Amino acid sequence: MSDDGREHGDFTASDGVKIHYISMGDEGSWVVLVHGYTGSAEGNWCANGVAAALAERHRVVAIDCRNHGRSDKPTPGGPGKPEDVVELMDHLGIERAHVHGYSMGGMITGRLLSLIPDRMITAAFGGSGIRETDEEWVARVPPDVDGTDPDEATASRNLRISAAMNNGLSRADAETTADAPREPRPPVTPERARRMGMGTGTLDLREIAIPVLAINGEFDRPLAKTHRMWRELRDFTSVVLPGKSHLTAIVPGYMPSEYLAVTVRFVDSNDG
Repeated sequence: MSDDGREHGDFTASDGVKIHYISMGDEGSWVVLVHGYTGSAEGNWCANGVAAALAERHRVVAIDCRNHGRSDKPTPGGPGKPEDVVELMDHLGIERAHVHGYSMGGMITGRLLSLIPDRMITAAFGGSGIRETDEEWVARVPPDVDGTDPDEATASRNLRISAAMNNGLSRADAETTADAPREPRPPVTPERARRMGMGTGTLDLREIAIPVLAINGEFDRPLAKTHRMWRELRDFTSVVLPGKSHLTAIVPGYMPSEYLAVTVRFVDSNDG
């Protein structure tokens, strides 16, 4: 156990993949945290203080998704898997939990609303949401603000360096890899999310009774990501972080205090 009460654990998923997780806190309801693509439990939730803040009143578990962090990487560079979160909850005997996912973790959270809605106390989406799928409604979404946080490029480079070093590269080689020209990442359309195994399928948001939160940076297309949620969910809160982009909304050193405060307040006030 570390000085802040952080404990590490592992379990083997049903397909033989070893999954690592970090847990904190010893009382209260459970909070399950799911990180973003190329991230980790440590980087996405511990280094910025989110896990520790939640652990003051709750039992927190942050998963290292497969192909990430200290978990096995059967498909290096591949996405996480929603079913691993379900199996983690089974492994720890978690009947119900608050689930909070960032970016890829948000897509996983959306999928969990289809898979295990009765085991979720609340659902929170960071840097993500559930987009409109009907073409008529897509056309009616108000335009988002153009621009980016000037710190986004630095945060992105540092994240690529960290991910490369976690995959065994030296610092020098990781920097070379991070600075190499990259193909633009394709947008996460509903179809691409389905191919990644994280689509919401036929999920009818009007049937979701639990409170749902979305936190997005001002320059991270918050309207496009949340318009359907605002339109269909019974209990939905959307928070937009002024001046922040996809990474600067969450990365340590850039994350505004509002992200942490909103997350803790949402979990505490909807603890059922």
